[in-house]
Amino acid sequence: MHEISSASVPTPDSSQYELDCGIARALKRLTPFLMMMYVVSFLDRANIGFAKQALQASVGISESTYALGAGLFFISYSLLGFPSNLILHKIGAKLWISSLMVSWGLVSMGTMFVTGSTSFYLLRLLLGVTEAGFFPGAILYLTYWFPNRVRGQILGLFYLGVPLALIFGGPLSGFLLEMHPLGSLQNWQWMFVVEGFMAVALGLAAFWFLDNKPANAKWIPANERQALVEALAQEEKERRATGPAQLLPMLRDLRVMEFVLIYTLIQMSVYGAIFYLPAEISALMHKPAGLEVGLVTAIPWLCALCAVYWLPKAADKWNIHRPLASLILLVAGCASFAFPTAGPRVGLMALSIAVSGFIAVQPLFWTLPTGYLADSAKAGGIALIGGGNLGGLLAPNVKVWADEYFHSQRAGLYLLAGITVLNAGLIAVTKTRRAAKGKS
Repeated sequence: MHEISSASVPTPDSSQYELDCGIARALKRLTPFLMMMYVVSFLDRANIGFAKQALQASVGISESTYALGAGLFFISYSLLGFPSNLILHKIGAKLWISSLMVSWGLVSMGTMFVTGSTSFYLLRLLLGVTEAGFFPGAILYLTYWFPNRVRGQILGLFYLGVPLALIFGGPLSGFLLEMHPLGSLQNWQWMFVVEGFMAVALGLAAFWFLDNKPANAKWIPANERQALVEALAQEEKERRATGPAQLLPMLRDLRVMEFVLIYTLIQMSVYGAIFYLPAEISALMHKPAGLEVGLVTAIPWLCALCAVYWLPKAADKWNIHRPLASLILLVAGCASFAFPTAGPRVGLMALSIAVSGFIAVQPLFWTLPTGYLADSAKAGGIALIGGGNLGGLLAPNVKVWADEYFHSQRAGLYLLAGITVLNAGLIAVTKTRRAAKGKS
């Protein structure tokens, strides 16, 4: 390392060193905390998969009611992400993200009061309202702190929250469902209370821990902070020259609409796995959902943990984000086709490959729109693209429709696998850059 004197005039080498140090400090402070927030966020939306059998037994929720209720979350979630991100862009992440976490934690705890289909639907919609701004807000927040050249691996670290939520969340949810009931609450009610309270606690901590932008970060030395601010400002200037920077041009941009479609199809693949993985593992093992099934369910997420850590780093190193994303989805789609007819061991292996692909492709995907949009178009565009989480509504209902229409329990899985392969082709042909404005 070069020794840098604070009194000397910065040279190109010293400026790069200061920038790297600033990035490293931001990574060490912000990424683990945001990852923990995403762990809790994902756990609170996905634990419904573990409560499925208990809700059917104790409340009388039918298969179609569960599919609709699990997906209703994504209607309010997708619709409200757009205004939420504009609010965050205006008032800052410190106040807004912490408020969202406390709110959705309280709603998640409120799921303990489900008594039938109506209350189930209402609480899932309300959870979507309160959680809507977190994910697009976190993606936007990371663009405030990290330059393009490291954004893939930073997003990969953030996305570690998904497999971590399901590695630890599976056994935790299974344990809470099997423990000796306390008081008058049933086990599934305790699951929502415990896991919802985690969001409330972390949301309160976020208000004291987060800074809105690098310029506000007193924990970064002044010279490193300035290098980071200047590098990010230069990248923003370049994006203004090549992509939309205001809301209306962004809404008319066909490339943004392509991103929305691709992300929607990715989410159909993701939630097709998340909502049904515990049930599929349970069927493979011929055992009901519980601690043992929860532990086995963690295996595919352990594989995803490795994939989402290493693949974005490789994409950053060789600048191959788009082709690698396409290849990952193709492999995941092929594994999804193989799963339904495989035995327990091969089936678990195929599930692990598919799940790993569904998670690892997402940080690679997000480098495309975040490297294209600028200013308010970036805030609104990230949320608009994030509205592709409607795929979480489509996936369970498409699966139920296909199973009923073709009179086969495998039809829905095959249809979702085909969608994954189709999406691999869409990413392969999607353009991610255009000439500077005013040029051909």
